[in-house]
Amino acid sequence: GPMERGGLILDPTEPWCIFFVAGVVHPWKVPSFERLLWRACRGYIIVDFREMEERLEHPDTGEMVQWTVFLISYWGDQIGQKVKKICDCFRTQTFAYPESTTEREEILQGLQGRIEDIKSVLSQTEAFLQQLLMRAVAVLPQWKVRVRKCKAVQMVLNLCSPSVTDKCLIAEAWCPVAKLPELQSALREGGSGSGVDSFYNRLPSSTPPPTLFPINSFTAGFQNIVDAYGVASYREVNPAVYTIITFPFLFAVMFGDVGHGLLMTLAALWMVLEEKDPKLKNNSNEIWRMMFGGRYLILLMGLFSVYTGAIYNECFSRGLSPFSSGWHVNPMFKINRWNSSVLEQSQYLAMDPVVPGVFTGPYPFGIDPIWGMANNKLTFLNSYKMKMSVIIGVIHMTFGVCLSFFNYKHFGQMSSVFLVLIPELFFMLCLFGYLVFMVFFKWIAYTPDQSKIAPSILIHFIDMFLFTENSDNPNLYTGQMVVQKILVVLALCSVPVLLFGKPTYEYMTHKKRRHRRPLVADNGSINAHQGEVEGGTSEEEEEEFDAADAFMHQGIHTIEYCLGCISNTASYLRLWALSLAHAQLSEVLWVMVMRIALKWQGYVGSAVLFVVFCFFALLTVSILLVMEGLSAFLHALRLHWVEFQNKFYSGAGYKLSPFSFSSLINAPAI
Repeated sequence: GPMERGGLILDPTEPWCIFFVAGVVHPWKVPSFERLLWRACRGYIIVDFREMEERLEHPDTGEMVQWTVFLISYWGDQIGQKVKKICDCFRTQTFAYPESTTEREEILQGLQGRIEDIKSVLSQTEAFLQQLLMRAVAVLPQWKVRVRKCKAVQMVLNLCSPSVTDKCLIAEAWCPVAKLPELQSALREGGSGSGVDSFYNRLPSSTPPPTLFPINSFTAGFQNIVDAYGVASYREVNPAVYTIITFPFLFAVMFGDVGHGLLMTLAALWMVLEEKDPKLKNNSNEIWRMMFGGRYLILLMGLFSVYTGAIYNECFSRGLSPFSSGWHVNPMFKINRWNSSVLEQSQYLAMDPVVPGVFTGPYPFGIDPIWGMANNKLTFLNSYKMKMSVIIGVIHMTFGVCLSFFNYKHFGQMSSVFLVLIPELFFMLCLFGYLVFMVFFKWIAYTPDQSKIAPSILIHFIDMFLFTENSDNPNLYTGQMVVQKILVVLALCSVPVLLFGKPTYEYMTHKKRRHRRPLVADNGSINAHQGEVEGGTSEEEEEEFDAADAFMHQGIHTIEYCLGCISNTASYLRLWALSLAHAQLSEVLWVMVMRIALKWQGYVGSAVLFVVFCFFALLTVSILLVMEGLSAFLHALRLHWVEFQNKFYSGAGYKLSPFSFSSLINAPAI
């Protein structure tokens, strides 16, 4: 400036020499900072503020802060002291500001050189770190595997206990008997380089063994369904073997439609064919992993739905006509039962199967498509599906009761076969088995010609429990009342056997064991006999038997089973309800959506059909496939868990969790 050109600051000893203070301050402190400087120095200063374009790091906190640079020009020592005190009060960051231009230029050049050096070092460091990260990324999966393996090994070693000499480790573990030779060879191979041989001993254990079922990609989904209810006890009957067929079938009974089943089959078939694709296999989405894990289950559900849909003769709610109908209209006109006047006066016409030629025989497969045009379609289908549901339910539950025989036989509880299994079968078959018998008997004994005189099964079943006879409802066969009374008496007699049989037998057996031998033998010896040591139980274990608890437990089981036979049989009516709901939703979707597009003709009709079909397809997939499919799945799940498995399955076990590097490596990260 002119002062420098005039030599005013070249000689610092002059009284009018100008000094400078430079630094940075927060922007929000600038107004008060400037005002205080002006008032304290009485205006004998010159202050210049400039806001920085970039944020800089705060030296104390390390945060990135927006700063404002200031330069204060003053003269005099007293004013300089005031300026420095004010700067300290506002916690500004001040920097050295040489008085000569030459020194300032030297410092500026030095700072620029340091900045360039720092930039060069930062760029080189960043390039080095980039190369290092690239090399680390290449070996990162291997590092993760090694870390997981090391962690798993250390966790297993922590479960081991040291020997007395602290020279080896002792571990207690479960191993399948079939894998013992492999275990011995692995121990021999692993301990070949050590001074102490590795070996195993088979030890008795009071802890129940874990459960291990060999599964593959096909059976895994069905086993997971059973394990979600409870893991089977050791050597207990595994319901998953039968669930492979029964679960898709019960689902299909509620989801029977050829078109919907075909769509589900194609979706599952795509997942099965592409099951080795890493994108599908390693997808982290939880819903997708659940669906992909059950792809074979969905495939069977789709195939069975096609089968039951063919029986229902429904394809997107429309009937199929691969064969000619068994009902014919011409005979009604030939006998002059129908004529033009009858057609004009009657809104509905009924074909009489008594007329020769009207009904020529049952449809070759499934339901006759003519029922799709009948006014009493729902009446017929409701009767058919209701009886079918009861028949399937009774057979399914009876099969579950019969499976308990294998559990009793394996665990040596043959007394339960006579005191539990047989009374349960008597109660089930004498009541609900007889109901199924009456349904089949009526189907066989009464033809469509005799439909008007066919008796009501429901009234017969009610009269069976009331021990009454209805004259308005003819018997199905001769001696029906006697047979029904005998069956009810047998069912009632099985209840006390089921209630008191098992606990009474256990109490008598326990009492007999306690008094089987005296404490002192005839020869005066108090030593136990060999048979008592091998076959008997300890005195402490025998004292644990509680007769009251046994009777109470059996009473609860009896009440649950007897009431469950009634409620569970009624629960199988959900097969009828869900099937009816699915059929009606399909019908509504076709009538309210697709039929609208079929009324249009020409080019406009093609455009309307394209748009409406897209909407129809969207609703079909979202409502009928996803929502209805999920509903039918949950109901089939309930029928297996509650109605089927509670007849024989306890599910009180726990899974065998073997040590495996592959399972640890493939486990999803938590």
